[in-house]
Amino acid sequence: MEKNKVMLVDGMALLFRAYYSTAMSGYFRINSKGVPTNAVHGFVKHLFTAMDHFKPSHVICCWDMGSTTFRTEMYPDYKANRDAPPVELVPQFDLVKEVTNSLNIPNIGLQGYEADDCIGTLTTHFEQEAEVLILTGDQDILQLLRDNVSVVLLQKGYGNYKVYTHDTFLEEKGITPRQIIDLKALMGDSSDNYPGVKGIGEKTALKLLYAHGSVEGILQNISTLTKSQREKIERDVDNLHLSRKLAEIYCQVDVTCSIHEAAITIDRAVMEAKFNEVELGNVAQLIAK
Repeated sequence: MEKNKVMLVDGMALLFRAYYSTAMSGYFRINSKGVPTNAVHGFVKHLFTAMDHFKPSHVICCWDMGSTTFRTEMYPDYKANRDAPPVELVPQFDLVKEVTNSLNIPNIGLQGYEADDCIGTLTTHFEQEAEVLILTGDQDILQLLRDNVSVVLLQKGYGNYKVYTHDTFLEEKGITPRQIIDLKALMGDSSDNYPGVKGIGEKTALKLLYAHGSVEGILQNISTLTKSQREKIERDVDNLHLSRKLAEIYCQVDVTCSIHEAAITIDRAVMEAKFNEVELGNVAQLIAK
């Protein structure tokens, strides 16, 4: 019997990518109800193209549920540098879930957690019984790579991917996927807006991890560091620990989805009725392959 292949989709990553690829040229695909659909249209195209390419047996979509999470409680400035979503995108947040629902694909998300945390939790849940593929554009999720877990990073356009396994990541980066958490703890993350250790960049952080393995290893051997490295870390040790907590994907979110619920069972009539209602045009043809 062929092993199940579960594709966990970072819904927001696909939706935002689809939105910006057309919005840059001012193309929002407004339907007759006055609702923009450019992001939803592109999302479906990304989803169907990936399903056709990787041939999963099961698919689940994970979503962020608002900007307030346990990380913003821990550090109020977390992602505070992000602009509010564009006005044309806002009505598409609910619409995309309706469309996903019409494909009989489960929508998973929980207030207080990010899509990444839901993906991490479901990865832990499924990796023993299935091959897991994570579809995203976000490199943070590479920390979840394990023997039975691959990450598919969307590249420019449709159908272009960079696929990482645990071993290819280790070969390319020289650190294990789990060490991404320690790397980000040391150097911070300007995109997610948390500090790390001031004055330590990627080069130094990697050097320290090659030598000592982890944040704990570095702190245990702090006397062997250069005077400058030691002073920076000692001065910013609280931020180091905080940044590590912010960087780590939480894999014990109270979400669940059975393998049975995630099986691909698209009802063509239901899908086409929804696509016609939303006026998504000929996207449905993409699944006819």
